[in-house]
Amino acid sequence: MSDYTRYRIYEILPGLSIWLTLIGTIVLSFVRPLWMIYFVIVFDLYWVLRVLNFSFYLMVSWRRFSVVKKIDWKKKMKEEAPKWETIRHVVFLTLYDESWTVVKTAIQSICNAAYDRKKFVIVVAGEEKKKMHYESIFQHIRETFGDCFFDIVGTCHPTDLPDEIPGKGSNLHYAERQMKEYIDKKGWDYATTVATIFDIDTVCHAQYFAYLTYLYCTHPNPTRSSFQPIALYNNNMWESPAMLRIMAFGTTFWMMTSHARQDSLVTFSSHSMSFRAIVDAGYHEKRIVSEDSRIFYQCFLAYNGEYEVTPMYIPVSMDTVRDDTWWQSVKNLYKQQRRWAWGSEHIPYLLWEFRKKGKAIPFWKKAKWVFVEWEGKWSWALVALLITIIGRLPLWVAPDWVKESALFINTPHMLSWLMGSAMLGMVCSAVLSVPLLPPRPHSHPPHKYLIMFFQWALLPITLIFMSAIPAIDAATHMMFGKYLGFNVSQKKRVS
Repeated sequence: MSDYTRYRIYEILPGLSIWLTLIGTIVLSFVRPLWMIYFVIVFDLYWVLRVLNFSFYLMVSWRRFSVVKKIDWKKKMKEEAPKWETIRHVVFLTLYDESWTVVKTAIQSICNAAYDRKKFVIVVAGEEKKKMHYESIFQHIRETFGDCFFDIVGTCHPTDLPDEIPGKGSNLHYAERQMKEYIDKKGWDYATTVATIFDIDTVCHAQYFAYLTYLYCTHPNPTRSSFQPIALYNNNMWESPAMLRIMAFGTTFWMMTSHARQDSLVTFSSHSMSFRAIVDAGYHEKRIVSEDSRIFYQCFLAYNGEYEVTPMYIPVSMDTVRDDTWWQSVKNLYKQQRRWAWGSEHIPYLLWEFRKKGKAIPFWKKAKWVFVEWEGKWSWALVALLITIIGRLPLWVAPDWVKESALFINTPHMLSWLMGSAMLGMVCSAVLSVPLLPPRPHSHPPHKYLIMFFQWALLPITLIFMSAIPAIDAATHMMFGKYLGFNVSQKKRVS
């Protein structure tokens, strides 16, 4: 079997497992409805336990999040973090066609950080395809923030370089290689140079870099860890449609539970790590869409499984994919969710690379991460459909002899009770979403807080059309070798 054929088989497997489950459950609903009723009860019970687990870890993470935000990390860093003065920060900001308003707020937040500004190098990574826009923005940055940092460096990613796909990953890869030459000329130690990768709309907490430096200096092996903050989507939350708000909060709460559990925490969107790890891992991958989470697996493989993600219980705020119209905003959301679900490309990558690694990485670690990725993408695509639609199908099509059984008569009551228990997760999310909101603009009436709470009633519909279907779409594209490129998420704010 050729390497190409073997890898294509690995790419087919995630989508195949999703479609076999979908087709199998529908067929069994007609030919073995009793089996399916048992399956639905067991699956719903399993999902209730998952929701209880989610709610517990969400509350744990919320408590830690509330405590961390109140700490003066600059003071704590100076008192307790050894050699914090030796740490330098290189902040990568990848630019495409975002407006100056968006860029300015991101860089202003770094300038306002509770840390020594002269320890920062800002890297503005633009695209040659948008060269005029990049040069204009870069000039604005240097004029406005020239005195805020040690240096502001610009890189312009050439168009159509070989062996890469256009997107954030290839732009970042190019910028990191350029910065390696810059760092080498300065004679800086990779181990004391911390790289932070921010989306261009990322507004960091004022304590972010002091907290990051404290964690880095007190970590037993900081070059073997990434540092992951909690992503909020507050920059344009009040102006965004309800579906965008729900999915944004869903992402935040998923990250918070992952922070508390840590056993499945990987890098996502904005994150920080040592430049030593970036170089050893071969820089962010330039040929894929999901470069933000792939860098964790690159480091995991480079260090033979001795790599982790340290949770940062502090927020960075970004934009939802809001656009000028409701319909365009929803289309943007669908494309964003599909792009995130394209992270299923990690599954064939891990199967391939783990096979090459042999016994260098313990089998249990390899099995764990394949399961985490595969089960996560499978659940993403199927859970909403199995619970809301397919799970009810055997009750609708069952023959009379099944309908006369005690199991069939009691099943609707059991399912109602189980789904009522699962509502705990939705109620918990609704309650915690309100204090996470940014200050209400004067243009919005006070009663909109109620809308922000009751919008969660749209969750079942949103999970089907803006989560499950995009995930199935992504897995199916990969299954048939129809590879998705990187689509830039349009993010607009009200002036």
